[in-house]
Amino acid sequence: MSTSSLPSADPAGLTPKLVITMEPAVALDPRKKAPAPGVPPMELAFGFPRNFLDNRYVYVVISPRARGLTLGVNLTPARTCTFDCAYCEVKRDEPVDSPDIDLETLEKELYRTLAFVESGHIRRVPSFAALPNDLLQLRHVALSGDGEPTLCPRFAEVVETVVHVRALGRFPFFKMVLLTNATGLDLPPVQQGLKLFTKQDEVWAKLDAGTQEYMHRINRPRATLEKVLANILSLARQRPVVIQSLFCTIAGQEPSELEIQQYAERLKELTERGAKISLVQIYSAVRPTANSGCGHLPLKSLSRIAAYVKKTTGLAVEVF
Repeated sequence: MSTSSLPSADPAGLTPKLVITMEPAVALDPRKKAPAPGVPPMELAFGFPRNFLDNRYVYVVISPRARGLTLGVNLTPARTCTFDCAYCEVKRDEPVDSPDIDLETLEKELYRTLAFVESGHIRRVPSFAALPNDLLQLRHVALSGDGEPTLCPRFAEVVETVVHVRALGRFPFFKMVLLTNATGLDLPPVQQGLKLFTKQDEVWAKLDAGTQEYMHRINRPRATLEKVLANILSLARQRPVVIQSLFCTIAGQEPSELEIQQYAERLKELTERGAKISLVQIYSAVRPTANSGCGHLPLKSLSRIAAYVKKTTGLAVEVF
């Protein structure tokens, strides 16, 4: 990436909240009895993959952007998605055991896993045993999955299930976060489910590109950039939305300066048209990807992108 127009790295106010290290895969297996010798547990925490704890739908993971422990609900066990991102960790060619959502099983798993975390028994899992207490505080319950969660035919029912467990009052209040590529935000079941979101709940909408050409390269979508932007705008006029943007290298190449400029312009256009964007998350690939041609973007480059976005749009931006 040229540095002629973009600000220098590590600008004031954009120091990353958490340092993510790309350690060798020896530290990535949650079945390991101990972290790799000489590597601090906090640094390793963000390299761990999701751990389903023998569940079918509910998993736990330490998330940099959540700043700690997240419970995830996999709404797409069939791995259906409107994107085929270059940086995706999901192997979509593997067989699927059961593509349907069993709401009763999901509710039992969520309740049981919340109790497991609240009791502190999560430390019995080797990959969580040595982590600082702050990282094991539940940050939110994420509606996500092995594909695009808004494609789940029972999306509204899943939201109702999570809201029901929360309403029981057995556990401290937790917020829901929908992680979405935004292509299905206009679907009727999704519109119905989002009506159950409180002001504390959040939607994190993906936007990785500023041009259709680059979107085809990074997201390889079955949808247009125009569709994504329209859906984000429609929702963000109703409630604040967090923009999640992953930048990586493809075949060793960083996103071009022109592409970053176009990306920032798309964000600026959204805000000018009435979108309420509470935060822009700038980050890179952390876990091993299914595409060997995708690589982690250096922190220096991420900070430079974030500084340009902040300068161009005036939005709050954080680097992870």
